[in-house]
Amino acid sequence: MLRKVRNQKDIAMRLPDYATMKKFLVSAVLLVPFALAGLYAQQQQQKIEDDQPIKVDVDVVNLFCSVRNKANGIVVSLKKEDFDLFEDGKPQTVKYFTRETDLPLTIGLLVDVSGSQRNLIEIERQASSTFFSSVLKKKDVAFLISFGADVELLQDITGTPRMLQQGLNRLKLNTGYSGPTGGPVPTMNRARGTLLYDAVYLAAGDMLAKEAGRKVIVLITDGEDQGSRETEKQAIEAAQKADAIIYSVLYVDRGFYGMGGMGYSGEGTLKKMSEETGGRLFRVDRKNTLQEIYSQLEQEMRAQYAIGYTPTNTNKDGSFRKIDLKLKDKDMKVQVRKGYYAMPNRN
Repeated sequence: MLRKVRNQKDIAMRLPDYATMKKFLVSAVLLVPFALAGLYAQQQQQKIEDDQPIKVDVDVVNLFCSVRNKANGIVVSLKKEDFDLFEDGKPQTVKYFTRETDLPLTIGLLVDVSGSQRNLIEIERQASSTFFSSVLKKKDVAFLISFGADVELLQDITGTPRMLQQGLNRLKLNTGYSGPTGGPVPTMNRARGTLLYDAVYLAAGDMLAKEAGRKVIVLITDGEDQGSRETEKQAIEAAQKADAIIYSVLYVDRGFYGMGGMGYSGEGTLKKMSEETGGRLFRVDRKNTLQEIYSQLEQEMRAQYAIGYTPTNTNKDGSFRKIDLKLKDKDMKVQVRKGYYAMPNRN
């Protein structure tokens, strides 16, 4: 903080002789640049501090939801009064309400590189590169994880598309265990096939739980899990505790499963993980390419309502609280997470 300047009358009463005054003026002129430099440095430091996110423990549950009409179109013109909110069956009062199209995002892209995706990896790489280039706005960040026989963090959290592209360039088939990854995402030392649940669990718990704001997991896979230590339930719970929304992209190489894909059964898993966390399931097929789905996903993430409320149940006992967000207009459907865990505040 700058010190206060001495009272002008005090200075006038003790004016020095000419020679002394001359020395004083010369010294003052020489010191001006240094004073200005110091002031500029203080201003820049204050600006840096002002730009930092303020992290506080608050007793507010934040929800991000999307609304669609009968024609499956996104609705963006609703008001707070159009919603009814319940927690464990008890009505809640919406404290905050806004449509956040530009609220910063943290996106975790999880790509299946197991044997069943052998023929799809290059398409996933190219489409994901375009996705990152178009979806990441100022202050958005993302990270990249691949999963097959083990889980590998290919790129840590960054807002630089070039670094994410370098991570995408490292996508490769992973059908056998090749030892510890050496990164911050640990996996088990045993034979595995497709660690889908482990990948979601680690992305949520190790990467997203410490982040603030909107958090999204984009999961590209055929939904088959083989060998994960974590269960489907544990993966969903980790995402819910991290306040992360899962958007699943069902991408199946039907030829791999034989008989037109009759041996495939992963769609139900992806649908459940998405719906429980407030996301939804997309399907790559003849009508929707992966690139087109990415465009739909980008639109949806930028057209969400942000709702905040203070629960009437103030106990923070770690229990799961069921959320029921309804619309007064029954012709519309709201897409929001099914609940949250009332965890104690972190010190």
